[in-house]
This record gives sequence, C-alpha cells and structure tokens, in this order.
Amino acid sequence: MVKNVRISTIALKYYSLNPHQSLKDGVDDMIEYLQGQLNQVLCDQPDLIVLPENCDQPANYSNEKKRLFYKERGDRILNYLSNVANNHQCYIVYSTTREAANGTWLNTSRLIDRQGNIAGTYNKNFPTIYESKSGILSGKDITVVDCDFGRVGLMICFDLNFEELKIKYANENLDVLLFSSTYHGGLMQPYWAYSCRTHFVGSIGNFIPSPIISPVGKQIASTTNYYGFVTTTVNLDCEVIHIDYNRKKIQEVKEKYGSKVTISDPGYIGAVLISSETGEFSIKEVIEEFDLELVDHYFAKSVQNAKANMEG
Repeated sequence: MVKNVRISTIALKYYSLNPHQSLKDGVDDMIEYLQGQLNQVLCDQPDLIVLPENCDQPANYSNEKKRLFYKERGDRILNYLSNVANNHQCYIVYSTTREAANGTWLNTSRLIDRQGNIAGTYNKNFPTIYESKSGILSGKDITVVDCDFGRVGLMICFDLNFEELKIKYANENLDVLLFSSTYHGGLMQPYWAYSCRTHFVGSIGNFIPSPIISPVGKQIASTTNYYGFVTTTVNLDCEVIHIDYNRKKIQEVKEKYGSKVTISDPGYIGAVLISSETGEFSIKEVIEEFDLELVDHYFAKSVQNAKANMEG
C-alpha cells in the first residue's frame, strides 16, 4: 500500500547553439545536450523526470530563429524523449514551444509515459502578454493524468499566479502537481501545494532552485546552485488533517503504530501531514480506524458553523 515514487527534477541551463551551424545540426546538438542532462538522474532509476519550461529552446536565438529551429525540430526531440522513457521505464515531462496542426503556436507540457506514449498534453493557460504578442495562444483546459503511481496535474510558469486555475486543480484530488517554468514563484509554490493538498514538483530553468514540496508546504528536496538536478523518494500515501479535535487521536495512532506512521508538522498552519510507511495498511485505513478528520472536512464544518452563528 505504500505509494513511494522516485521523482527527479532538472533545473538545466538553457543551451546556446553554434550560430553558424545548420538548424538540423542544432537539433542534433540539443538532443545531445538533453541526453547529458538526463544522464545525471537516470542512474537513480526515477519513476518520473520533470524538465523546465521550453527546455529545448536555444538560449542565443532570436524569437524568429527559435521558430525556425522548432519547425526543423518537429517531433525529433519528443521522439528522443519517448525512447528514453521507454528504455528506462519512467515518465518524463517535456515542456516546449510547439506548432499545432493548424499553424498556431502553443507553450506546452507533455507527459510521456513509461512506454514512450503521450499520456497527457497541457497548453499553458496563462501565457504572459509578451508571449501572446509573439503569437503564443492560451490553453483553455487543465490536464490531469492517472499514472500508475498516482494522479498528476500539469502547469507552466506564469500559470502559478492565477487563482481560478488553482481552484480547478484543488478539486481534482491530485497526488502530484508538475510545474515546468522559467520563473520560481517564491511563496506561491508552497501555497499551491497546501491549497491543492498535493505534492508540488518544480523544474525551473537556468539553475534556479527547483523544489519538491509536500502537501503541507514543506520542502522535501531541491536542486541547488551547485547541482541543477535532484532525485528523491516521495510517499504519496498521505493525507492532510487538522490538529483541532485530532490531537489526542494522533497520539493514539503513534502509540499503536510507531514508526509505521509519520506525522509531518510544518508549524503555524494548524495542520499536519499523516503518512503510512508500511505495506500493512494505507493511511485511509488509519484515518477510518481513528476517525481522524481531514482538513477540508473540518474547514467545511467551520464554514457551516460560522453561517449558523452569524450576527444579525
């Protein structure tokens, strides 16, 4: 029942190509560069690898030349990453600018599954005004994929600023939210993780620290200024519960199950993450056994209480 998943995130530097080489040779060089980046984590045998927004954009090309590069590239890099996913039996998030069949342009993240197939496609819902002026169209839907390890959602960069998108994902009961970006977002990252009750995986270009965050906003692991990649094991068999009316029950859980159950307290928010560390039982079974109240149930009751006791 333990839902451990190995997650790698790569904060690669955007690669500059030889300006004098052909576009075809440039695509070859970009594939070789991405191969070197992936090799840093493939030895850890991850279940999931997340790459940054526009991970294959040539850093030294103008917007016009980037479009020519993307046209020459076509699906070559997608096909390369699909082969990697299939050969190493892992999921890969590939984020790039792509031309749609009708000739329009989109900022897209694709989730490639363990067999090398496209399991989900997300188009950035909120491109920047600068992007829109350059011809990038806005996506209109969220993307949720049921992977063999859990339920994941995809988002890109500037999306992190928009509450309406967060609310949609918060209603999807996600296990992991995958964030490919060139922008960090600061406090918004743990805010989204906690608000959506999900693990949050950031992959941010140009060596910007890219964290893996728990559903209570605690950083589990991160890339650094020295190493632009990190792999860690994340336990998805967990739930967020509120401390109110649960404090005594939490102690009873620990007294019965000890290290088989972990309580992670980030402090200051009145909520903790409770996780099962054993295959003997799931955390849902523990919650039912001890009648623990999930944080969202408690907040819903609190809203009802406030309305029932409203002044005037």
